[in-house]
Amino acid sequence: MSTGTGADSAPGHISTPTKAPAAPAGKNSMFSSLRIRNYRLFATGQVVSNTGTWMQRIAQDWLVLSLTGSASAVGITIALQFLPMLVFGLYGGVLADRLPKRPLLLATQSAMGLTGIALAALTLAGHVQVWHVYLAAFALGLVTVVDNPARQTFVSEMVGKDQVANAVSLNSANFQSARLVGPAIAGVLITAVGSGWAFLLNGLSFAAPIAGLLLMRSHELHPVEPRPRAKGQLREGLRYVAGRPELIWPIALVGFVGTFGFNFPIWLSAFVSDVFHGDAGTYGLFNTLIAAGSLAGALLAARRGHSRLRLLVAAAVLFSLLLLVTAFAPGFWLFAALLVPIGIFGLTVNVTANSSVQMATDPEMRGRVMALFMMVFTGGTPLGAPLLGWITDTYGARIGMAAGAVISLAASVAIAVVLARVGNLRVRLSRRGVTFVPAATASRSRELVTVA
Repeated sequence: MSTGTGADSAPGHISTPTKAPAAPAGKNSMFSSLRIRNYRLFATGQVVSNTGTWMQRIAQDWLVLSLTGSASAVGITIALQFLPMLVFGLYGGVLADRLPKRPLLLATQSAMGLTGIALAALTLAGHVQVWHVYLAAFALGLVTVVDNPARQTFVSEMVGKDQVANAVSLNSANFQSARLVGPAIAGVLITAVGSGWAFLLNGLSFAAPIAGLLLMRSHELHPVEPRPRAKGQLREGLRYVAGRPELIWPIALVGFVGTFGFNFPIWLSAFVSDVFHGDAGTYGLFNTLIAAGSLAGALLAARRGHSRLRLLVAAAVLFSLLLLVTAFAPGFWLFAALLVPIGIFGLTVNVTANSSVQMATDPEMRGRVMALFMMVFTGGTPLGAPLLGWITDTYGARIGMAAGAVISLAASVAIAVVLARVGNLRVRLSRRGVTFVPAATASRSRELVTVA
């Protein structure tokens, strides 16, 4: 990733066992990671379970809205799902560094499947209450505390250091591809037979990633030696990040954007019910449009194959501005159309920050660093979701979305200014647009103008 001056920092070395084959030779392409068999198995399993996950997300939000009629209740559900990440996220990273990734993922993926099946049983039996959904969301969040850093760091063990950025982008494309299908299926199922079947299909979908993990060839992995149990590993991870600006600022930026800018379940459900007076199908459509943009953003990121701070900051600013414009879109179809570029730039923020942080982190620290990344990105939701849910309920969907946009925009601009100062940069206006250049270059340009 680039620092303030634009130079790429070298990624940390990843130890590779002698038996593990190198990644297939050839120029990196948009889908180069899929040449690796283990990653193909992983990606195939993930697209199935991700589809189920998106079905459950839509069904869960709509079920809570149906049971309570409150956007705040949807916000509470989201908050409970991400609260464990905020409280225990760093400990999940410590476990991911201490334990072998593949057995750990087998356990977490099984537990997540059982959570979906339990919620399905309650819903299909007609006994579901809102507190059941709250409890299921919290339980899923507890499992995610360990699953997220283990899954994020397992990517490098499957593909090696040369393909990390491409694989991270394809993971996001995978997730967003499922997001295209999952909400649409969920909308049909909820309308036709109810939310319970969406929960059941999500629970069963975890059989696919479990099978993929079991079929992998161990000798083709690039395993990182697990860290032995020792005191102070949590503090060690925090000190490691604190001493590296190339880690601190991407994490800080996605923290603000994730906390205040990614509250779409609250806003979209409120726009559907209160502004456009739609149904579950409309809610599914809005989520599908965001997913279409996100998929395009992920594929563009995979094609770029690199991550730079200036791209991250620019994407965050554009995402926030689009969110603000969309909040006051006067008509249904204009609102719907703007969701696509929101998806593009929102996904660009996530993927660019994720791959930048992974590539700039030493392998033995990656679990803790990625746990901090996910804790900041998703762990802020318990703070942002109830607040923005209350604003949405009190002042309306448009004001609620605009509030999140303004906070995200202010944070993006502030961090851009900080990065410019840290990198000793100045703003230069040209026919190519607004760019950052080293201060010495900017001063020299002014001197030449003065002499001329």
